[in-house]
Amino acid sequence: MKTDRSNILTCLRNSGDYVSGQQLCDRLGVSRTAVWKVINQLKEEGYQIESVSRKGYRLVESPEDVYTRSEILSRLHTKWAGQNLHFFEETGSTNPDAKRFAEEGEPHGTTVVAERQTAGRGRRGRSWVSPAGKSVYFTIVVRPKFDPDKASMITLVMALSVAEAIEEATGLAAGIKWPNDIVVNGKKVVGILTELSMTPEMNEIQFLVAGVGVNVNHDSAEEFPEEIRETATSLKIESGRPIARAVLLARILARFEENYEAFEQNLTLSGLKERYEAHLIGRDAGVRVLDPAGEYTGISRGINETGELIVERETGEIVLVYAGEVSVRGLYGYT
Repeated sequence: MKTDRSNILTCLRNSGDYVSGQQLCDRLGVSRTAVWKVINQLKEEGYQIESVSRKGYRLVESPEDVYTRSEILSRLHTKWAGQNLHFFEETGSTNPDAKRFAEEGEPHGTTVVAERQTAGRGRRGRSWVSPAGKSVYFTIVVRPKFDPDKASMITLVMALSVAEAIEEATGLAAGIKWPNDIVVNGKKVVGILTELSMTPEMNEIQFLVAGVGVNVNHDSAEEFPEEIRETATSLKIESGRPIARAVLLARILARFEENYEAFEQNLTLSGLKERYEAHLIGRDAGVRVLDPAGEYTGISRGINETGELIVERETGEIVLVYAGEVSVRGLYGYT
């Protein structure tokens, strides 16, 4: 739910011109004093707001990378994704926070955002480095109306959404290493972790949380831990300019809402498959699959409508990969 601050910021941003104090009072149901206080708070945060007698207020310029709950909400143009938003300056990890809010009954689309994580983690329990002021960390709660066997596809829906949002916000080409690593110029910029909560009978999904971490404004590879410096990068390093994180997050949530609703229509990736494959790194190229039954190599032939990777083995056999690590030739040092 939006606060007076985020509502006023939204009104000013959407208008593009002067908005009278009375208009703000009437639209938001608050007093002129309340409006004046919020305007002054926004000015203190670095927003350039022009006040002209008989005209009202006009937003001239926003700070370069202001990242607050009000700023994020003022950038959102979604129906449900992110509209119920929790913002923390610091937390352990947004995934457990989102699970807690979901267990307390908060609605579909509830989103937890953190400036800094102290216990972020990725797939297979790997830690996720989470400094303040550099990245986008968020988790969204989804309350599916489908069977558990469909849930894995949401990871691919989120991956596509993030890749498309990065391209819109930065102009960079963003690729997807199946199923959900987002790669720019051969290096990883995004990690995604999706988790399920089932009913006690284990036959229905209570809720699903999709956590995303994006390396945004790191200045150099030296800011990453030594073990990932060769394979990780940031959007700023690759684009040569800082990226407004609130704008990027708003675009991701908008894309996710759109793509999730497309998925809901028939509970397959049929409506998204072509766009996902257009971003898929290593299609028709060599891959190595680390399967519990044994490692093997082959050629990636894209995905099917349920999100499994289609691999053609050297024998000509077609294998559908639904889980496990897949290395793509030429990426992350695999030659």
